[in-house]
Amino acid sequence: MNLDQEQLSEIADQIGTIIENIHTQEEKKAKLLTGVCAAYKASAKNLLHYSAFRGQDLRRIQKKLKRLGLSRFANAEGNIMGSLQNAMELLNRLNNGADEVEPYDALPIGAGKKYLRKNTAKLFGKKRNGRRVKIMVTQPTEAAQNYPLVLEMVKNGMDCARINCAHDHPEVWKAIVEHVRRAAEECNTSVAIAMDLAGPKIRTGSLGKGPRVQKFRPKRNALGVVEAPAHIWLVPDNGNVPLSGAIPVPGDWLAQLEIGDKLSVQDTRGKTRKLVVYQVGENKVLMHCQKTVYLGTGSWLVPKASQKGKIAIGEIPMVEKAIELHTGDILVVTGDEKLGSPAEFDENGNLMESASIACLPGSIIQKAKVGEPILFDDGKIEGTITEAHKDHFKVKIVKARENGSRLKAEKGINFPTLDLGLSGLTQKDREDLKFVAQHADMVNFSFVNHRKDVEELVDALEELGVRDKVSVILKIETRFAYRNLVSILLEAMKTKYVGVMIARGDLALEVGWKNMAKVQEEILSLCSAAHVPVIWATQVLEGLAKKGLPSRSEITDIASSLKAECVMLNKGPYINEAIALLSGFLGNMEKLHDKKEGMWPKIEAI
Repeated sequence: MNLDQEQLSEIADQIGTIIENIHTQEEKKAKLLTGVCAAYKASAKNLLHYSAFRGQDLRRIQKKLKRLGLSRFANAEGNIMGSLQNAMELLNRLNNGADEVEPYDALPIGAGKKYLRKNTAKLFGKKRNGRRVKIMVTQPTEAAQNYPLVLEMVKNGMDCARINCAHDHPEVWKAIVEHVRRAAEECNTSVAIAMDLAGPKIRTGSLGKGPRVQKFRPKRNALGVVEAPAHIWLVPDNGNVPLSGAIPVPGDWLAQLEIGDKLSVQDTRGKTRKLVVYQVGENKVLMHCQKTVYLGTGSWLVPKASQKGKIAIGEIPMVEKAIELHTGDILVVTGDEKLGSPAEFDENGNLMESASIACLPGSIIQKAKVGEPILFDDGKIEGTITEAHKDHFKVKIVKARENGSRLKAEKGINFPTLDLGLSGLTQKDREDLKFVAQHADMVNFSFVNHRKDVEELVDALEELGVRDKVSVILKIETRFAYRNLVSILLEAMKTKYVGVMIARGDLALEVGWKNMAKVQEEILSLCSAAHVPVIWATQVLEGLAKKGLPSRSEITDIASSLKAECVMLNKGPYINEAIALLSGFLGNMEKLHDKKEGMWPKIEAI
């Protein structure tokens, strides 16, 4: 093959310029490396190198290198300077031994992967069943009382248990931690505990509580014919309000029920319904009903077998109120904690007063600007700010479901284009951090935006005496966190050990859906350069965990998660099915992928 020496010299000169630029940027940003933990010194320097490398458009030179059959640096994040030097040496050899490459203390090829594997093991433990990618599982409140549920999670492949401090309280958290530790010991494995600090998330205020009633309805086909009866679980009434979907009854009465027993109930509408005992388990009974039934606190269950006696249903969770919004509606967002209310109409259907809801914290009201977009409930409802006042602002709804969208209390509010100045540790975070320091292996830092936020967290960990004992997971969920990712990572590297969670739900709202795929790839690349493990989060196998059946897109999403070091699952009734499927899928797919590189075993028949 005859190679144009002039072309080879041109490519070598271009790479030489890139290396010079990297040196220049390293000198300019040397202060950012001050205080970096010894374990991350080489990684931090490589991150600076890669950031400088990516500060220019490299596509033309990549195409030239491809035509020569040389490395295009597509997967060279982990040791970018070493890869550049290797390319220079090869080009010089092809060019009949042109100028020698000036040696530089760079990471050799492959060193980046070794650092990343080591850092991942420090966070989550060593490989389990040969699977590289770890599984993090969000723990439901039920995990505090149901040890078998947690044990099954560990058996199915959970490597890390996530507890969200935005929900429940320390007593529940402690019970979950104890169950996870006990299950890990019983299974002779290790399971890390990660706890999320709630952070300064902006949410909708209260709408008040509705009646204590639960609706159960059968599944019908397109013709309205019942395909599956309504499922109603009866559980012992222990004085605590049960989780949604469970009906509390006296335990001694519950123990008398047998499969096939028939009961009647007059529901909250006055409709008489027939219930049949379908399944009897330990401290729970499953009943079927062929018609829709509304069961409320105090409703009477009357068995046909009179000797068992009738009983009144115990305390059922109160129904959450909601505001119904349609495209074109006006919503008033207030800064006080007054209960929100739906729109009011006169007898002719004319609007008398727009719907309103509070924004928490109320200080956000003064940051609103006319013309800026606003999103509610993970982007399910979109609006534009039309008026901004001292104590409220008005929003015109520009996107909602065709038949209206329901907005409830404690739903997220996003201002994608506004820097609201909310970041760092809240007072609640500081209190929760005391518990985290005693019981968790890692802290998930929510809504980090700037380097100073990380500095604040590290200082708080230092005060609690756990700076290098509790690892830090940076949740990247805002456009500002993405923009400042390099400085955020370098600040976090002053402690050990560090991970990054790509919180795709909030992040997609912040950067826009059209940019999300690109942003994900850039975060993965920067973290690879820093040798920092990545957690792939938000809505992974959501359909399976919540409804028992995954969608095809969810299965494809799992394949994408192989680029990360850990995958997070959210809670749901079918969470153990989701864990088992994910664990098996990851194990099989890792035969074809080593992080970002394809691996080609012998093709086998399926």
